[in-house]
Amino acid sequence: MNGNATFEHHDVALLAVTAIEATVPVPSSRFDEELRPTLRRLRLPRGLLGRVAGVHERRWWDAGTTFDDAAIAVGAKALAEAGVDGDDVGLLVNTSVTRTHLEPSVASRIHDGLGLPSRAQNFDLTNACLGFVNGLTLAAQLIDAGQVDYAVVVDGEDPQPTQEATIRRLSDPSSTRADFLREFATLTLGAGAAAAVLGRASTHPGAHRLVGGISRAATQHHALCVGGVDGMSTDPRGLLDGGLELVVDAWREAAPQRGWADIDRFVTHQVSTVHTQSLVQALGLDPAKVPTTFPRWGNVGPASLPMTLVAQQGSLSAGDRVLCMGVGSGLNTAMTEIVW
Repeated sequence: MNGNATFEHHDVALLAVTAIEATVPVPSSRFDEELRPTLRRLRLPRGLLGRVAGVHERRWWDAGTTFDDAAIAVGAKALAEAGVDGDDVGLLVNTSVTRTHLEPSVASRIHDGLGLPSRAQNFDLTNACLGFVNGLTLAAQLIDAGQVDYAVVVDGEDPQPTQEATIRRLSDPSSTRADFLREFATLTLGAGAAAAVLGRASTHPGAHRLVGGISRAATQHHALCVGGVDGMSTDPRGLLDGGLELVVDAWREAAPQRGWADIDRFVTHQVSTVHTQSLVQALGLDPAKVPTTFPRWGNVGPASLPMTLVAQQGSLSAGDRVLCMGVGSGLNTAMTEIVW
């Protein structure tokens, strides 16, 4: 089918995947309180974030931590857990949506912070919430191509400035119900950081093998979610319908030949209760195999999927099949299988 891409990995393993929770809990009730006059004026009930999205809390970084500080810290943690010396790393990919300037790349600061060698390539790969899965795929392809021995994929997110700007805007007496609904998804975001280290499976036989997967694009929907430092505008119904159609199309092509119906754990991008339930129903998945972290962490952008994978590590056994299912505004999706 036009626009479809499948990919296979031949000698790539996930050596470590790590996460760092942001330290400041921000309950949804806090946003309700700050927006109390707006909710009353627009005749909207309190508790929508919990009841509609299923997000009861998210995290912000403390005043002394930046998103790229967190990305450096989680990258160092991943290298230590993998037992890989930074001098052996040939590639660093930063997939963060968050950035404070257009140039230089966020990756350049993380590369310096990790003390990686000058021969290690480093760059940003941005594709909304799908970025981390794309980063894993690209790194795996370069390892298979023999260009690098080890790769680090990192992500750090900080929605606090955007959420504060959104609350100020919605608190203006001129804001409308349509404004609130368009910017509602911004309030579901959360801060966090994640990193993964990849290497050759042949030299790390006990590690988790990357098998391959599928990607698909539906870029006719590129205007459904548009975000910047000051805010994010979304069409919630359009995103749900378009994203679900995209994921179902990719699943129907790949699942039968790959035997994905027998997957042991489905680790998905974390958005909301509605999105998760719709995905489970559309694909006929066992809900017990689809863990959720958004109730406590919110939507941590590209970091939400690897953070959820980290949370599942303790319950996975050798040989378990894990399907990472990412979706990003644009719209794009990718699914990649890992054998634990």
